[in-house]
Amino acid sequence: MAAMWFKRQHLAIALLFLASACAQPGPERVVERRETQAPAARGEALLRGAVIDSHNVARAAVGTPPIAWSDALAVSARAYAEEMARTGRFEHAHQPMGPGRQGENLWTGTRDAYDYAEMMGHWLAERKDFVNLPVPAASRTGAFGDVGHYSQIVWRGSTEVGCALASNARDDYLVCRYSPPGNVVGWRAY
Repeated sequence: MAAMWFKRQHLAIALLFLASACAQPGPERVVERRETQAPAARGEALLRGAVIDSHNVARAAVGTPPIAWSDALAVSARAYAEEMARTGRFEHAHQPMGPGRQGENLWTGTRDAYDYAEMMGHWLAERKDFVNLPVPAASRTGAFGDVGHYSQIVWRGSTEVGCALASNARDDYLVCRYSPPGNVVGWRAY
């Protein structure tokens, strides 16, 4: 009888511990140190220039043709960036398969802390793990998610890009949309 009481007490303590562990907030949000507290420069012309320049330098390095800016893709990107900023949910948009589907690269970071070239740099840094094998085998790490942004940037079949940035009180959300979409399973980027 005492053994049964002891087991119940241990079970109750374990359940209490588990409940309190589940109620704890997640890990502390990490914010990178900045050289200056001044906000990063913003504006549609700056965004467009940084996107086109960085994409076309990366594309030229692997022999894919330049990509052009699309105002229509930028409008689509803006709508989704604003939705993520409003909801705080950072995830790819749900898009139907088939015609009209757009490729998508997403980025988020501390509001006003990063300039557009830094945002592009995070995607371009994936080049170190990229190998030009059919998707999803295009990563040295074995995880396509480690190279998917870079692969979309250099994807030979993508001819247009449009991007937009939206913010909430804490974070910036960048969305770039591509047409035709890249990262097609079974195909190589170039």
